[in-house]
Amino acid sequence: MSSQPRRRQLEIQEIGDVTVVAFTDRKILDEQNIQSIGEQLYSLVDDAGRRKLVLNFAKVEYLSSAALGKLITLNKKLQAVKGRLALCNIAPDIFEVFEITGLKKVFNIYKTEQDALQSF
Repeated sequence: MSSQPRRRQLEIQEIGDVTVVAFTDRKILDEQNIQSIGEQLYSLVDDAGRRKLVLNFAKVEYLSSAALGKLITLNKKLQAVKGRLALCNIAPDIFEVFEITGLKKVFNIYKTEQDALQSF
């Protein structure tokens, strides 16, 4: 069992009453990683009581469909508690997936973090 600390996958900062979450990985593909990211995001809503989340994808180049599933669940969790999720800085290749899957209509997607913050 290795006891080395796990690298942070998320950088979380509070801006007013909005929680901004930036992904640190370029590729979000690995099942274990996705599970861990999902748990961290859900815990912001379930445990920390966060209601306004901005997910910043500036560093992300690849996103698996399993990761999209976590985002959909997170969105539903927030809607259930009258919260709101905004996504920003999505690379064109990833944005295309949102368009093809129809998720562009499900999520509030903004070009920049500033635009996302101002949407609240």
